[in-house]
Order: sequence, then structure tokens, then C-alpha cells
Amino acid sequence: MPVRAEELSEPAAPSPPPGLVTVGLFDQRPGYRVNRPRGADSWLFTWTTGGRGRLTQGASRAVAGAGDLVVLGPGVPHRYGVEPGAGHWAFWWVHCRARPAWSAWLRPCALADGVYAVGPARGTEGNAARIETAFRRMLADARWTGDGPPPLPAEPADGEIAVAHGTAARELALCSLEEIVLLVTAGADRHRTDIDARIRRAESLITADPGAPHTVRSLAEAVSLSPSRFAHLFTEQLGLSPMRALRDARLRHAARLLDATELPVERVAAASGFASAFHFNRVFRQRYGTPPGAYRTGSPNGAGEAGEWS
Repeated sequence: MPVRAEELSEPAAPSPPPGLVTVGLFDQRPGYRVNRPRGADSWLFTWTTGGRGRLTQGASRAVAGAGDLVVLGPGVPHRYGVEPGAGHWAFWWVHCRARPAWSAWLRPCALADGVYAVGPARGTEGNAARIETAFRRMLADARWTGDGPPPLPAEPADGEIAVAHGTAARELALCSLEEIVLLVTAGADRHRTDIDARIRRAESLITADPGAPHTVRSLAEAVSLSPSRFAHLFTEQLGLSPMRALRDARLRHAARLLDATELPVERVAAASGFASAFHFNRVFRQRYGTPPGAYRTGSPNGAGEAGEWS
């Protein structure tokens, strides 16, 4: 008997392994929810076709309606489900490793904490049919064995899931997802005229090297602004202070180091820009709900015991 993610005892909702491409179509009713206190090892792409969903990652929240693409990056605690008061949430979803080029396409749509949200007004108007076709093609291509031509896309059923195990099937599925990401994000940078180019530059400096000794003054100097003007613009346009953005980036970096290396916790703290191991332990526990050492030894979000993923 399949187990749905919302029926799992919290906080055990698994996510598919990041090396695969897993795609599905759900139409969920009120009460559906998924909670991953450690986030996922893979990226999660959701495209809503009906109803409304709520997705929360870290301190960021996005409410998705028809035509909205919401993407959750890996390594940050998240939860999502049917938006309270909505009758249902119908959506396509994909777990995978994102191709490197996609980060640049998604960056203009970034909120915070690895959340990217693009509404219909930013590129999906007129493309909905093509995006739907690409998802159906992805679902079919994920099942390709490599023998003969890939199966033709068909009318998907609610709850249908496919996992691309083989290299050819995986790459074909990613090609369809790349088309979707490009269609949805096309023109997003042009529409984000509200974000000052100097603030984008400072945000990129933080993201590229969170362990560097950034300060409000050093970031302001890097983008030719006074510290007070820079701090005001950054907070006004991105919704959080420069130092809060830096702390969040450092915590995400630390979580990835804990997952991917065997560095001692003290060295992870230093490599992530934290001068005090005590302070690092405290803020890491606040963000992830567990101290760094326990985070590293906790059960990974691996193959997933559930019969259904999302």
C-alpha cells in the first residue's frame, strides 16, 4: 500500500536521491503537506496548474497559483502543502540536480533562502500549453530504456510519477526541464527593474564567497555606495539586511560542507565565515533545529521509504 508524503510521521518526509530525475503530477486536497527539516539534497521545481499551494523554505514563503513556477534550492529546511482556504493544489513537480546554467536564469527571480518564484506575468503567459507539453514529454522520456524511440507523451493521471534512472532518459528529461525553466524565466531580468544593479552585485558577492570577511562597509565600497545608503537599499529591495543575508548564506554553505566533507565542525565554522564556534553552533541550531554535529550524523534524505514522493 503506497504511503503519501503527508501521511508520514513528521519529520520523516523523504526526497528522491539527487542523482535521479523524478517527475510527477499531483492534484492534492486540503491537508496535504510535506515537511523536510533538513531540506532536500536535490532541487525541487513546482509548476502549478490549478488551485493554490504554499511553499516555505527558511524564512521565505511563496504562494503558488496557476502558471507559477516555484523552485526550492537544496540544503535549506522546507515545507509545503495546499494553501489554507484553497480547495486543492494541482501541480507538476521535479526533483533533480539543476544544470549550472539555470542558476543565472533563476537569479532575477530569487527571494531568499534558495527560493525562486516566477509568476505568469514574468514569462509564462502564452507559454502554458508548451510548458505543459514539456512536462508530459519529460514524464514519458523518464521511462525510456534506451531501446527504440522514447515513448510518446500521453495524458497523465493524477499521482503519476516517473523516475529517470538511465543516463539517456535522465538527460532527455533534463532537456525538457531546461526548456521549461528558460520559457518561464525569459524576460524575468528585464522585469525586475525594482532591483538596483549595485544591490544585485553585492548579493552576488555574498553568494559567491560567503566565508569571506564581508562587512556592510566592504560590500558598500565594492558597489560604490556609502554604507548607510547601501544598507538601506539592500534591506528595502531584498527584504532583509546585508548582514542577515550574509549569515543565511554562511549557514547554507556550512550545511553543504557538513553534508559533503568530513571537516571538523570548528573548521566548517571557520570556512563558512564564523569567527566563534560557539556562535556558529547557536545560530546553526536556530536555523536547522539541530546542532552541526547532529546534523551531519542524522539520517540522510536518501532513497525514500515512501511509495510516493514530492
